[in-house]
Amino acid sequence: MTPPEGYSLAEPGQVCHLKKSLYGLKQASRQWNAEFCAKLIAFGFSQSPNDHCLFTKSTASSFMALIIYVDDVLVTGSNPSDIDELKSYLHKMFTIKDLGHAKYFLGLEIARSTSGTYVHQRKYILDILSDVGLLECKPASTPFPQGLKLTGRQGTPLPDSNVYRRLVGRLLYLNMSRPDVTHAIQQLSQFINDPYSAHWDAAIHVLRYLKGTPSKGLFYAAHNSYDFEAFCDADWAACPDSRRSLTGYCVFFGGALVSWKTKKQVTVSKSSAEAEYRSMSQTVCELLWLSYLATDLHICYSLPIPIWCDNQAALYIVANPVFHERTKHVEIDCHIVRDKYKAGFVLPQKVSTKVQLADLFTKSLGVGVFASLLCKLGMQDFHGIPT
Repeated sequence: MTPPEGYSLAEPGQVCHLKKSLYGLKQASRQWNAEFCAKLIAFGFSQSPNDHCLFTKSTASSFMALIIYVDDVLVTGSNPSDIDELKSYLHKMFTIKDLGHAKYFLGLEIARSTSGTYVHQRKYILDILSDVGLLECKPASTPFPQGLKLTGRQGTPLPDSNVYRRLVGRLLYLNMSRPDVTHAIQQLSQFINDPYSAHWDAAIHVLRYLKGTPSKGLFYAAHNSYDFEAFCDADWAACPDSRRSLTGYCVFFGGALVSWKTKKQVTVSKSSAEAEYRSMSQTVCELLWLSYLATDLHICYSLPIPIWCDNQAALYIVANPVFHERTKHVEIDCHIVRDKYKAGFVLPQKVSTKVQLADLFTKSLGVGVFASLLCKLGMQDFHGIPT
């Protein structure tokens, strides 16, 4: 093995003699990634500068895309013969196992039909419920009770905080296919260093909700438009401990949900307009990254991209070219939104609070509002759908 980066004792041309298998060593992951990337590039693939796990290969008559997670690989392309050629090449280089059409990948269950693709994590959810002993519990209608706000040191300290950390860590992995629990999981993850009984009770409530909806997931239609659309929202001073606001956004591509996030803002906002504008700024950054990925995948999308916001004051700041004394503290966040607005990349627009989909990522909603917004995210129950 060639000496790792930073090792200065080896002379030029020298290699490391391994006393045991490379597998399991600290350098193994780096060496494997370097070797795999080198073989793909030698085969004609290009590594995306925006996501180093994505590789693409384009010719005059075909296009292939490959994404890798450690040693698990997903491949798609327009020409089946090119995919077979790639599989033969990888098998020659590394001895791979071809599992056919993707049905189960890193905990994601994938069901395909002529109408589109369904992605859910039913087995993963049932495994969590089984480990905690809640397979027979009474289901809940929402991830959190309406209006619930968690604070530090609520109730009594947990005797074993590792159990809470393990549960929250497993729930975080659900964010890949369950946007409906994103807000609840963000709230729970704030207290992994010092969990109390109230935080554990809230986590159990999330599991009770998952018990009633283990098969819910996302549907991606086979035929759709190539248009981005984003919703952004903020819950001003949402954190009772630090009074920092909460950002929530979701991005649709062709009517299908492709990106979502709930995150506490890094600074304290002085007004709801400032909190909304910071949320809009993060949404624009996400849209920029998604547009770069779309370019890598040779997807042409329409501009400008509408960003739906329910705060009129934040929209006025976008259009106002002058910063006054009361707004100059948000000038840095304003720059990226205004620059992309003037360049025709995004178009911030007003939306009624009643149909603001990003509310799902910033607040603990009641059953009626929660169910109404959830169906608009494109989530469906896949129980009984054949794979």
